[in-house]
Amino acid sequence: MSDVAEPVAVERPRGVLRRELRVWEAFAISVGIMAPTAAMALNGTLPASIVGRAVPLAFLLASIAIALVSYSFIRLTSYFNHAGSAYALAGVTLGPRVGFFACWALLGTYSAFLAANFAEIGLFGESFFSGIGIWDNPDWVIISLVAAALIWLFAYNEIKAVTRSLLGFEAVSVALVTILVIVIYVKVIGGNAPNGQEFTFKPFVPAEGVGLSAVAFASVFGFLSFGGFEGAAALGEETNNPRRNVPLAIAVAVGFCGIFYTIVMFAQSLGFGIDQAGIDAFAGSSAPLNDLSQEYVGDGMADAINFGAMLSAFASGLGCALGAARLLFALGRDGFVTTRLGDTSRRTGAPIVSLAVVMLFAVIVGTALRINGTTSVNVFFYMGTIGVLSMLVAYIVVNLGAMRFLHLGRREAPWRVIIPILAIAALVYVIYKNVWPRPAYPYDNFPLMVGGWLLVGIGIALLYPGLARRIGIGLAESEDIRAPREEGAHRDA
Repeated sequence: MSDVAEPVAVERPRGVLRRELRVWEAFAISVGIMAPTAAMALNGTLPASIVGRAVPLAFLLASIAIALVSYSFIRLTSYFNHAGSAYALAGVTLGPRVGFFACWALLGTYSAFLAANFAEIGLFGESFFSGIGIWDNPDWVIISLVAAALIWLFAYNEIKAVTRSLLGFEAVSVALVTILVIVIYVKVIGGNAPNGQEFTFKPFVPAEGVGLSAVAFASVFGFLSFGGFEGAAALGEETNNPRRNVPLAIAVAVGFCGIFYTIVMFAQSLGFGIDQAGIDAFAGSSAPLNDLSQEYVGDGMADAINFGAMLSAFASGLGCALGAARLLFALGRDGFVTTRLGDTSRRTGAPIVSLAVVMLFAVIVGTALRINGTTSVNVFFYMGTIGVLSMLVAYIVVNLGAMRFLHLGRREAPWRVIIPILAIAALVYVIYKNVWPRPAYPYDNFPLMVGGWLLVGIGIALLYPGLARRIGIGLAESEDIRAPREEGAHRDA
């Protein structure tokens, strides 16, 4: 495949994606799926109820854990680049059946995240439109359906235009949060905070009575804010110089969000205050950035933050649609269900059939939950939890593949095997904390639902040997991974 996009007028064969993205455009999808503004708008309250003032410490530890997890993706994408992301990373290192299973798990993640994003757009859209007075108490599902149509339209466009739009949405939302954070720091350091809050580094030290296990548990919620960091891997067939640019995009995305999350959570902790009243306010807030905006700046800033969070959720939905469609495209191209899933638009290069399938799934799920009376907040957390549990399994598989290919295969220094081992330990811990102690209803059912989804994937992989054979042939013939396989990668086909 050429490094230069072909003219639109040139007919392209089915199943071919256009290689035309630069590193910052690949970076955009990873950051877009993580949705840093939306994550900061919702994910700090529960940790505050667990560790009090030490929320920034929990997010710092989560950033370190994710850095360990991302190592395997970064190193493997320097060898393999494929639209299926984990499909190829696990398929080449552990065999086609395992590759299918990892892809199946990640497909479940992106699809669930997409439904969660629709609800999140509706959630922040309600607050924004009500706040500016142009639409009083709108039904969140109407906003979500309009957003779904726009996401579908954007995702159908040429990938270069889509990633640039995605990066633009996130840039606006991050800029708004950055302005608020700067105001908080200036007022706290200058002694002009609304309730006399003072600047201190104590949020990085647990208060007396808060143990390391509590901080580790709270870091689980920080960990979940990084879901989708590997999104750039799904653009492996559309990025120029992918063995350099895809790993770089993932590394920069993880580093950027790790720093951003820690700084923003530090600002939120200082903004509410680290005394008991401030901790209670943080833990009890349903929209901490909105509350801090009103307290430190005014209603106008609160409306701007709600708008930014809505944009961030929209960008995340767009990123998930891109990722899910490409995973399903890669499966369909190798003969899963129907080869029509591997079709691409001759005009834009988008995987049109796969995109339609994932979009319809998310719209149907979100609408059905709304008809059932589920609130936008609950739809977001329900589908987000389901997606995260499936994601953790995919991450474990990829790290196991990295251990085998990189370290047991002696491609890299053997001592570095400690990195994926620590990453797997962190992932297993997060899964454990999500299932034990047994969570309240309906969260206790979500591990069972994810387990059922994963069992279906295992059944398909085991009961259809022809599919595994086609996957093996497809991976072997892929332009970007043929050379490493000939050098001795796993050949289970």
